[in-house]
Amino acid sequence: MDRWSKEKAWEWYNSRHWIRGCNYMSADCVNRIDQWQSLHFEERMQTTEEELALMQKLGYNSVRLILEYVVWKEEHDSFLERFDRYIALCDKYGISCMIVLANDCMPPKTELWKLPYIGEQHYDWGYHGGKKHSQHGRHNGPAPHFYLDEQESADDYFRMVEEIVTLYKDDARICMWDLFNEPGNSQRSGITLPILERMVRVVRAINPSQPLTIGAWCRDKNFEFSMPEDIFAIENSDIITYHNYGSYEEHIRIIKYLKQFGRPLINTEWLARCSGNTVFENFPLFYLENIGCYNWGFVAGKYQTYEPWNAFWQMYDEDNSVQIDFTKWFHDLYRPNHRPYDPHETELIKRFCDLADAEFAKRK
Repeated sequence: MDRWSKEKAWEWYNSRHWIRGCNYMSADCVNRIDQWQSLHFEERMQTTEEELALMQKLGYNSVRLILEYVVWKEEHDSFLERFDRYIALCDKYGISCMIVLANDCMPPKTELWKLPYIGEQHYDWGYHGGKKHSQHGRHNGPAPHFYLDEQESADDYFRMVEEIVTLYKDDARICMWDLFNEPGNSQRSGITLPILERMVRVVRAINPSQPLTIGAWCRDKNFEFSMPEDIFAIENSDIITYHNYGSYEEHIRIIKYLKQFGRPLINTEWLARCSGNTVFENFPLFYLENIGCYNWGFVAGKYQTYEPWNAFWQMYDEDNSVQIDFTKWFHDLYRPNHRPYDPHETELIKRFCDLADAEFAKRK
């Protein structure tokens, strides 16, 4: 299967409601292992259903979900059943799923580093991602990928990719395949490129009906994506996706740069109030420019993505004049009681979702 033509990409994009949603796990999940494993899964599903109902009411229609290989490996058969239940529950509330197949946002290897494991998950209060030592701090060197750096485990990882994409390659509940989250992150630039190339070959060979994408994330000082992994991502994506947690001005310049490629755009990670990346500026911009969008987080919970990245604290410790507003939540739209963090934000989101749906109905 070849990369989609621009015409096919636009035909797919324009046939759908404006895509808007969030990177999602329920508030009672410590991490993605907690999201997918059998332990406490029934309780997680109950929470998920309550939150999906809230999401539907807000006007969101899609979620971005990142898989966890260790759950597939250790609980294969039951994981496949749970995965299908999960996307069926999303579909019940009119919410499609973008599935992320691999991830380079890795914690650094320290004396505390260990492989992911099935079972009760440890977490620390007060830290973005629920960990004192996480991928959201600084790295002194390339972080090891838990499984993709070793030949034997990489081959098994790709068996997971092949199995899941093959099972769902024509399933309308899956809107897109995001092949790799932030390739080259955690100082892995250069290490990941051969893995990324293999990922594209494997998934293209399956010939899914859904579009493929790889998110560009590391912009340079000219607001262009010049890292080899990002160039490869843009050149091999049917629909171009990108991340931006920077300012409104930065976002305008990134969008202008990406428009030159002539394909639909979707921002798959945004919202960082501490650094001026806000709902009030970004959501109307996405609507106006017809750019799909997935903010990070939904209901604040154990994963604690309302806390700032630890790297922000490190920057402040070194220079307390840095412009970071620690009085604001970083991500997430709702409090644990399902009240909005800021009702003015959610009211604005709902207004623009309604506008987009009304316009789509007129086109039909």
